[in-house]
Amino acid sequence: MTENEISNKIIGCAIEVHKQLGPGLLESAYQECLYYELKLLGLKVQKEIPMPIVYKDVKLDHGYRIDLLVEERVVIEIKTVEFLNEVHTAQILTYLRLGNYRLGLLLNFHVAILKNGIKRVIN
Repeated sequence: MTENEISNKIIGCAIEVHKQLGPGLLESAYQECLYYELKLLGLKVQKEIPMPIVYKDVKLDHGYRIDLLVEERVVIEIKTVEFLNEVHTAQILTYLRLGNYRLGLLLNFHVAILKNGIKRVIN
């Protein structure tokens, strides 16, 4: 399965979660529900993946965590903010670079229609 096929499944599941819950909850609630939906599809999903910083050949565990990693290929960063901004994009780009992943999805559930809260980020 390609990254694009995986991302299409992720977006479908995210839309289902948003339809059921609507906006206004904490990120952790959307994360758990999206995790559940993705597992129902039979996808391999990991949550809260530690992302160490490599500095001068030393790995430093600095507390960064990927919200969800699907099929060991697509990074999902979940937000519940009024507007996505450059800092959110920089955060997921950092995860993509540090983990050597190609595609990430920035999902903001604090919107009336989820399609307005989806941003694809490519490394």
